[in-house]
Amino acid sequence: MIINKTTKQVISNQEKFCKNILSQAIGLMFHKKQNLVMTFPKERKISLHMFFVSFPIDVLILDKDYRVIEIKENFKPYSFWKSKKKGKYLVELGFRNDNVKVDDVLELE
Repeated sequence: MIINKTTKQVISNQEKFCKNILSQAIGLMFHKKQNLVMTFPKERKISLHMFFVSFPIDVLILDKDYRVIEIKENFKPYSFWKSKKKGKYLVELGFRNDNVKVDDVLELE
């Protein structure tokens, strides 16, 4: 479950956690719409591509304190993107959600 602690709203009731390099590399490729959470060993700039993903997503970059530091909305299929800031957590929302803003703090369960 992903909860926005700032607004006390549930962002996602069901998501998949990707903690190893293989699950992170595959991400949403060849999958139906779902939400993913990726955890990295340390904060870093994050590069993503949307090859073999057939739907747009929203991407949230979180720092080590689970604070949203960057948002990429409507990340379209077959495109590339690189975060401007370094993050420790990445949340890919397969379903549109307008309830998250930069500086909100999330809880990942």
